[in-house]
Amino acid sequence: MKLKLFASSLCIAVLLLVAPPLLHAQANDAQLQSRAQKTLEAKRFHNIHVAAHNGTVLLSGSVNYFSDKVDAEKRVKKVDHNVAVVNTLQVDTPEVPNAKLEEKLVGDINNSRVGYGTTAFNAISVSVQGNGVVVLGGYAYGPVDASTAFNIAANTKGVREVINRIHVDPPSPQDDRIRRMVYRAIYLRAPQLNRYALNPVKPIRIQVENGHVILFGAVDSKSDKEVAGIQANSVPGVFSVTNNLQVAGQEQ
Repeated sequence: MKLKLFASSLCIAVLLLVAPPLLHAQANDAQLQSRAQKTLEAKRFHNIHVAAHNGTVLLSGSVNYFSDKVDAEKRVKKVDHNVAVVNTLQVDTPEVPNAKLEEKLVGDINNSRVGYGTTAFNAISVSVQGNGVVVLGGYAYGPVDASTAFNIAANTKGVREVINRIHVDPPSPQDDRIRRMVYRAIYLRAPQLNRYALNPVKPIRIQVENGHVILFGAVDSKSDKEVAGIQANSVPGVFSVTNNLQVAGQEQ
């Protein structure tokens, strides 16, 4: 009888030791879930289900755009910078054929910085890998140009995921000087290429890093491509020029 009483007392003591931390964790999860739900009260988040377990917030359900999926996670992390988030949100968007989606994104991104003075210095590539997965690559003049491209893709119907591999050129007064000089040499000082300057999209793109120049984009003829390369090479301070210009009508 004494042995049974001792065993019962031991079990009660263990429960008393375990219960407070367990109850505390449950209370913390409930509070975390409530705070996470509160930060997702906007209408665009109405199909999101929020749960919390052991300090981790679980997001499930659906949103209309990939940007909403990204934003939902960011908002939850602002509730507690140390919180872990498991984001299984699905992007509920109509399916768009790969070629059509890629064409739209290329056009929108190429036109996005017109008027800001950096259009000719961005060479951002777009690839649609299927099932709405978009890969952004290439080069951006600065972080604003890169984030603009990402936001366009993330807010386009048919896009379920955006993989961002854009290289942002590091800030450099010397490279900026070279950019301006190469721009003038190509668009303004070569009569054969003057017509390209009339196009607001600037079809010849100029990427510069540490004095090394890469030309991207498309021109009408092989002669135009060669002239553009010669003009870029003529700029003082340029260490090398890689001419990746495509010629219209030619297979690459």
